[in-house]
Amino acid sequence: MKSNQTENNLPEPTKAELEILQVLWEFGPSTVRFVNDKLNGQREVNYTSTLKQMQILTEKGILKRDESQMKHIYIPVEAEEKTKVQLLDRFVNTLYKGSASQLMMQLLGNEKTSKQEIEEIKRLLDSMD
Repeated sequence: MKSNQTENNLPEPTKAELEILQVLWEFGPSTVRFVNDKLNGQREVNYTSTLKQMQILTEKGILKRDESQMKHIYIPVEAEEKTKVQLLDRFVNTLYKGSASQLMMQLLGNEKTSKQEIEEIKRLLDSMD
């Protein structure tokens, strides 16, 4: 089975794996118990499922594990921003044939885009001139 790879040759994380990464990026290096408790604040997740996912993330090279203490601490290998840039690039390339303008048109045509968000986008575009 072929896995999706990000540009730095790390496998692309699944949705469940991204949820774990979000906890680690927000709170820093953590134990499985801590991550599982945070995930359970959003939806019910079994401890063993979180443990298995974090072990898989470690095998994939997305997380590293500090085994120097009794409780293992998991740490993301890549920074949040770098991972998001890689995933966004892949998304734009796959769904919009690399066209950022097509993506923006889709986003701006979305009824969920607020006037405040549109104003922020305008300011960003103006600052790029």
